[in-house]
Amino acid sequence: MEILYKVHNNLYVNMTNKCPFACTFCLRQTMDRIGESDRLWLEREPDVNEVIAEFDKWNMDDFGEVVFCGFGEPTEVWDKIREVAAYVKKTYNKPIRINTNGAGNLINARDIAAEMPGLIDTVSISLNDPDKDEYHKLVRSRFGDKTFDAMISFANECVKNGLHVVMTTVDTTISHEKEEECRKICDKIGAEYRIRPWES
Repeated sequence: MEILYKVHNNLYVNMTNKCPFACTFCLRQTMDRIGESDRLWLEREPDVNEVIAEFDKWNMDDFGEVVFCGFGEPTEVWDKIREVAAYVKKTYNKPIRINTNGAGNLINARDIAAEMPGLIDTVSISLNDPDKDEYHKLVRSRFGDKTFDAMISFANECVKNGLHVVMTTVDTTISHEKEEECRKICDKIGAEYRIRPWES
């Protein structure tokens, strides 16, 4: 069961396959591995102790950052991530990033952004499209039409809590005009805007 895997110079943490979205472009539809990983579909969700034990198998000096991101939405297991992140901070003092769809407050029915300082350094949020209707067509969230506004609100809360927030779209999936709209959204929030390369 692949819990930790390497992508470039970072160590990624795969703790769940749950996700409230069914994105039209999701990599899970076409592949089961990323970077140097083995198969990322989990037989079951690992508990906190199992995840922590996996770190002993790696030379942590080899990695610049620990990233909570796997074949699922990490905030689905936010309470477990808090414990693992606290361990990583205390033991290895590594920068920690979480790659998320931004629906964590909806998933957990509370403001999890307020719980991130001291545990998470960078929050990378998939913005996907600046148009609310187009966004909802793309992500097909089980939370419905409130998802876009909740994602923007979550980004705002992360910035207010002093976190480094990066909002992303994928290269070639939207027009340059829409990319500029995304940049304006990010500027208003105080987030960095990044266009990710298309992965096939």
